[in-house]
Amino acid sequence: MNLVIVESPAKAKTISHFLGKDYQVVASYGHIRDLPKSKLGVDKEHNFQPHYIIPRKSRKIVSSLKKLASTAEKVILATDEDREGEAIAWHLATILEPKNKKIERIVFHEITKPAIIKALQNPRTINLQLVNAQQARRILDRLVGYELSPFLWKKVFRGLSAGRVQSPALRLIVERERERTEFKPEKYYTISAFLASPKIKKVTLEAKLSKIDNKPLPHPGIKSKEQAELIQRDLTGKNAITIDIQSKITRKSPLPPFTTATLQQTAFRIFRYSAKKTMRLAQSLYEGKKLEKGPVGLITYMRTDSVNISPVVIGKTFQFIEENYGPQYLLPKARLFKNKSRLAQEAHEAIRPTDPFLTPEKIKRYLTKEEYNLYNLIWCRFIATQMPEAKINRISLLFQVKGKHNYLLKTNLSQLLFDGFLKVYRPFTSTETTSEKIPLPSPQDVFLIKKVKAEEHLTQPPPRYNDASLVKTLESYGIGRPSTYAPIISLLLERNYVMRDENKALFPTDTGFLVADILIKHFPQIVDYQFTSLIEEKLDDIAKGKLEWVEVVKSFYYPFAKNLEKKYQEVSKEDIVPIEKLEEKCPLCGASLIIRYGRFGKFISCSNWPKCPYTRSLNNNELDIPCPKCHIGKVVIKRNKRGKIFYACSRYPECDWTSSQKPSKQPKQNQNDKQ
Repeated sequence: MNLVIVESPAKAKTISHFLGKDYQVVASYGHIRDLPKSKLGVDKEHNFQPHYIIPRKSRKIVSSLKKLASTAEKVILATDEDREGEAIAWHLATILEPKNKKIERIVFHEITKPAIIKALQNPRTINLQLVNAQQARRILDRLVGYELSPFLWKKVFRGLSAGRVQSPALRLIVERERERTEFKPEKYYTISAFLASPKIKKVTLEAKLSKIDNKPLPHPGIKSKEQAELIQRDLTGKNAITIDIQSKITRKSPLPPFTTATLQQTAFRIFRYSAKKTMRLAQSLYEGKKLEKGPVGLITYMRTDSVNISPVVIGKTFQFIEENYGPQYLLPKARLFKNKSRLAQEAHEAIRPTDPFLTPEKIKRYLTKEEYNLYNLIWCRFIATQMPEAKINRISLLFQVKGKHNYLLKTNLSQLLFDGFLKVYRPFTSTETTSEKIPLPSPQDVFLIKKVKAEEHLTQPPPRYNDASLVKTLESYGIGRPSTYAPIISLLLERNYVMRDENKALFPTDTGFLVADILIKHFPQIVDYQFTSLIEEKLDDIAKGKLEWVEVVKSFYYPFAKNLEKKYQEVSKEDIVPIEKLEEKCPLCGASLIIRYGRFGKFISCSNWPKCPYTRSLNNNELDIPCPKCHIGKVVIKRNKRGKIFYACSRYPECDWTSSQKPSKQPKQNQNDKQ
């Protein structure tokens, strides 16, 4: 019997379906060795050697794996193909060590029978360069987390943490929030005219005012309400004469297939799925779903920064397109994409369906609604990559209106001449085109201005980061890697450094502001975007065998440790968190009340705390909405352990009202209150 070890039971179940009775497929349930939680676990005096232990939760699994390995003819390690998977395989090989038995390592991009059989026919040894890269990342993160966090505990309060990658992400969110706070909105007006012509019946064109007396409008628009109303009156009822018609046929190309980052961004934009949720659904699709003929992996490996596509699957995709859409949707040759990231791993593939013929509708009944949404998105995006460009006729119309001033109005129209890849991917694009032939005016055609609309606007501050925009920004800086984007966001939420608003955007808490400010002032390298990106590049060089992992750790740690020691001496708690005294006295002992920081932000306490136990909420998260239940307290914003916002009464525990939905300002009238 040959023993095949993978990470998860779902993956094991799918793979076992492809193999015969000579194979037993079991799961390790992820990492079976790790650094201890109770201590640093890194020997700084001896080249930063890690001290790995088998966690208590893994001991029973390890005993079972050892027993199975002792009777197996061969042990085959089939963990994921990235650094994390390679490290799991190395730990398994180190622990199992079956005597006189060969340990093989196999890798594959997808969990399908051909891919598994091919992998079994081409085993390799464990890639220690990938293992070292993972080990270096783990040790660096441990050194920062276990040595910087106690500094925060001593100088601020216990429970805080700092991380090598999470801290720059927190800085991004904090700096964006401050931009928003400092932003001063500016009022402006836009003018739209609705034009009708007896020549083009049943068509009303909306044209925007673009110039007055041949001068462009000021940015972002007309400043004065009075001027906007004067223009509105001057244009109403006038004739608009067509003075210019520009028509240009443009081509729109499909986007590359998904990488981890672009999948997370697009899934958030379309479905509002968090990065964590997207990766959970993708993992399920990758590990396999039970279809009519048995379980099979539906997508390729979902942690990747590559846009490469297998030549074999391109051939099947061409066949599918021709059979289902016709020869007019075939390309003369495959469309290939270049990896934008210079650090992308060329050996990896993009995220794609394992079989183009497994259409979303064909397998919909085997998937949950959310799994179907994500699979449909991945499938459509990939099929579109091998379909022709869309042809769009973009038309620009310019109208002249003579009143007290000479006005120019402009409108743009788009007509889809050939849908091309939009045949498949159009529901996920923002392309606003019509397939109907657009009746166009001729030069000097006269339109009547039926209505003029003057709209008031306010310039908007830069938007808060959400999962999509934060991942995009992190990727642009080179911070983190495909496997780390979702955990970064989850960790910031779990630490109560950030919360989500009603639009699922991320904003910093008081604690988040505090920690970011401390790190920026006293540990600038930890939150420096370029420095963090440089470390990622060095980790990639370790994976390629260009650098030794110990040297990379040394070059980072020694300057960090020296600065940390210096800050312990220089910085006092009062420097970091100045005491804010209130004029109010403590109702229990009469001492002054002060504002303190706690795990969940600022709160009011007695200056004699902890001798005097008096504390109360600062109510900085209180809404101007009465409690719908008691009508006495106010609704406050809270967050549960999973980082989700909920609403509660400020009088808790006297009033136990909670809700996941924000209540309206006017509470519903009780039946007893009705006359």
